[in-house]
Amino acid sequence: MANHSDETTAPRIDWDAEAAAFDDEPDHGLRDADVRRAWAARLASWLPARPGDVLDLGCGTGSLSLLAAERGHRVTGVDLSPAMVALARAKLAGRDAVFLTGDAAAPPVGERRFDAVLVRHVLWTLPDPGRVLRHWRELLRPGGRLVLVEGVWGTVDPVGVAADRLASLLAPLAGEVRVERLSDDPSLWGREVADERYAVVAIPG
Repeated sequence: MANHSDETTAPRIDWDAEAAAFDDEPDHGLRDADVRRAWAARLASWLPARPGDVLDLGCGTGSLSLLAAERGHRVTGVDLSPAMVALARAKLAGRDAVFLTGDAAAPPVGERRFDAVLVRHVLWTLPDPGRVLRHWRELLRPGGRLVLVEGVWGTVDPVGVAADRLASLLAPLAGEVRVERLSDDPSLWGREVADERYAVVAIPG
């Protein structure tokens, strides 16, 4: 299959159990200076130039949250895993950042609105991505943007959401949809990759 349908959910993973080793992956922990630099440069080009409020959904251990905070953004991170949230809080101790345990599809942020909603490798795991995208769009302030990093992983039984599918889901929601291919930049992943990896920046009209 090329990607999950709206009715299909990803295999269940115990993210609390995965938390301790999560940052061992080069693009998760960003411990390698070159990988960290590559993600920092991309994030700077995707997020608003002026410091604002960023909602990092499925934030994991907070690596992208930290990069956003270092650029002056005020970060709210949400993850379903309490263990991930604890690691993110420790990683961003002393920063202008708050981390909440909750569902990325329905984040517990009340009436708050954000200048950017940042989501990496999460949408493909959620049922009914069209509905989720509509909700995320409602979390934006006027002039805000969705920053989505996704892909299709694996060769035998690939999982994920293809770029053209995500772009089509966003088309009714955004006046501008920009797709940026990431597969051909090994500095982001710490190695060469052959599968489809990309980012989408969507700005509602």
